[in-house]
Amino acid sequence: MKHCSILLLLLVLSVCGVQAQTPEVFREKGYTLNFINQDPSFDPAVKARLIKTFFEVYPVLVDQYNKASIKEVTFFVDTTYKAVAEAGGGRVRFSPGWFKAHPGDIDVVTHEVMHLVQSYPHRAGPGWLTEGIADYVRYAYGVDNQGAGWSLPAYAASQHYTNAYRVTARFLLWLEKDVKPGLVKTLDNAMRTNAYTDGIWSKQTGKSLDDLWQAYAAQAAKG
Repeated sequence: MKHCSILLLLLVLSVCGVQAQTPEVFREKGYTLNFINQDPSFDPAVKARLIKTFFEVYPVLVDQYNKASIKEVTFFVDTTYKAVAEAGGGRVRFSPGWFKAHPGDIDVVTHEVMHLVQSYPHRAGPGWLTEGIADYVRYAYGVDNQGAGWSLPAYAASQHYTNAYRVTARFLLWLEKDVKPGLVKTLDNAMRTNAYTDGIWSKQTGKSLDDLWQAYAAQAAKG
């Protein structure tokens, strides 16, 4: 049943009242990308960059973080979807409206395909860490964050590590550089294997998570 996942997706779209389309299929480097576009006005240049970014980034993330990741992924440009993007079950769903307003934000792909690589079991760990790791990966492996005007924020006293996304990513970057190189991969693997506990921070660094955040804040305050 080589194409069962594609057929299932098309069936779901049909049941939901969305016009189903036969996906375009792209293959490269041992990976397959199925591309389904529900928006006739979707910019072909953006589409081409989405595809290019997938094949440039996804194999690297699989190699670096989870070699057991799936080799076939579906991109779905969904006219009914009003957020930015989401990933799960081998599929990334994109909002065409987002890319019309932000055509340069191509590393949405990098963030979302990292979620496919993460493949964490349900309740494997805190959601803020899941999103923080994905944005850390976007920072480290993104193909054009600068072109999107995307960067990690400077520290502010109002922040907390549970803010997730870029705030947590910047904290993880500091941990990687100044505390424990390789910590992000350790955390990622612990989440995927259901081995994450609150004690992992002190086990890996000698300090609790709260103490690490205080040290990060103190260093950032010094400039």
